[in-house]
Amino acid sequence: MDHFNLKRCGIPTSQISKIATSMKKHIPIILLHVLFQLYGGIIETVSVFSTAMNKNIPALVVLPDSYKNESIKFPIIILLHGYGGNYLDWSNHSNLVDKADQFNMIIFCPDGSPNSWYLDSPIDPNSQYETFFIDELIPWIRESYRMGEIGITGLSMGGHGSLYLAIRHPELFNAVSSMSGGVDLTYSTVKWEISNKIGSFKSYPERWMENSVVNMVHLLNETDFPIFVDCGYDDFFIENNRDLHQKLIEAKIKHRYAEKPGGHNWNYWISALDDHLKFFQINFTK
Repeated sequence: MDHFNLKRCGIPTSQISKIATSMKKHIPIILLHVLFQLYGGIIETVSVFSTAMNKNIPALVVLPDSYKNESIKFPIIILLHGYGGNYLDWSNHSNLVDKADQFNMIIFCPDGSPNSWYLDSPIDPNSQYETFFIDELIPWIRESYRMGEIGITGLSMGGHGSLYLAIRHPELFNAVSSMSGGVDLTYSTVKWEISNKIGSFKSYPERWMENSVVNMVHLLNETDFPIFVDCGYDDFFIENNRDLHQKLIEAKIKHRYAEKPGGHNWNYWISALDDHLKFFQINFTK
């Protein structure tokens, strides 16, 4: 649902309190609170058609209040959800309007299906998400919004997806990060429906290896883009992320790596989001 706000419609701030007083007589207080909590920016729900998969893919777009200045471009962050999630996950757990305003960025939350792992499946024609993101979604974003720099990040499956897409298409991204990323698909060959996308590990071990971010470091060049990887001490993916960190060091790829208290949960990701947006902000302004 698109969110309407008074400031975006040009109503002076001095008049908003008068309107609010009048509206209190007609709408529940909780609705009024939500309305004015979102006054700084706007959330839009969009749908992008994928020719590759012959279906519409929904996404949530969060524009900062400053986007109404039509003379400038804005950095955009593609924010990916994890396994079992959808494009509304981040907005259900964090106030993305505040984040967009605070960091003066567009935040774009696309749907990656519950279990695509953001790759092109060789066995499921309805799961061609690398092609969708690279050939269809990003060009659509460029045409639809005043976009400057572009960064990509995500949690868990989305952390894998952000690194996977950026490493394979470095010319498209200005920076990349990962939160609690499932960077080694072989961590479990039976969980998370990965076999539904690339086949069983027993039959196609090379697919599991080639599509694991931890095995893709050799594709990186030192000057491709800034990289930030973080994971919680108590996360079951911690050793995979440490392995990735070590391989980046050995390959002399500059990157930022962080471990913090926390597990594989929303408490960790909500806390981590500011660090990642700040990382993008710093690197975009260099």
